[in-house]
Amino acid sequence: MSRLPHATSRVTRPGRAARLGLLAAAAALAVSGCTGGAIGANSPANNGQSFVSGSSGTTLFQAGHGPAVPAVSGPLVGGGRLSLTAYRSHVVVLNFWGSWCTPCRQEAPSLAQLARQYGKSGVRFLGIDIRDSPATAEAFTSDFRISYPSLNDPSDNLALDFRDTVPPAGIPTTLVISRSGRITARVIGGVTYDGLKSLIQRAVAEPG
Repeated sequence: MSRLPHATSRVTRPGRAARLGLLAAAAALAVSGCTGGAIGANSPANNGQSFVSGSSGTTLFQAGHGPAVPAVSGPLVGGGRLSLTAYRSHVVVLNFWGSWCTPCRQEAPSLAQLARQYGKSGVRFLGIDIRDSPATAEAFTSDFRISYPSLNDPSDNLALDFRDTVPPAGIPTTLVISRSGRITARVIGGVTYDGLKSLIQRAVAEPG
């Protein structure tokens, strides 16, 4: 079982009181923004492109017939770089999040717990952090004890790579990806521990 290189932090972590202050301030900016608006909405950063719309809920795809995920890569929150292709042959849980997003904060403990639970069995977790500053993103992962890496995507460029496959209409959005690199399930909105666990088990049970 391969292990990814350790990503060395390039940002000094603030103290706990400062982290909580950063998170509270960020959340206050957009309490409803992550549930009502689309990431990738028209802006100079994405050249007028936007995501295909979608409603909240879970979508399942037949084994072997789900959309293929793009080979996204980029800088990590905290430093280093990572490509999604490094996880090929593993079931992957890919979560789009932002520290300013209230539902993201609500689902974070379940994601962190499931990542710890399934890490030894070869399931990989990866985040794509949308529209965040490095400080607030690191504060979020520290306070929720999220040990898996997240790609830093302040301008939605990485997220837009998913627009022609199964694009998130807003965040949080979570994709469960098979060992062959195809999406087996999509959850638009916050995940629950039991709900995501069942989707992971379904993907693990699929033939490689």
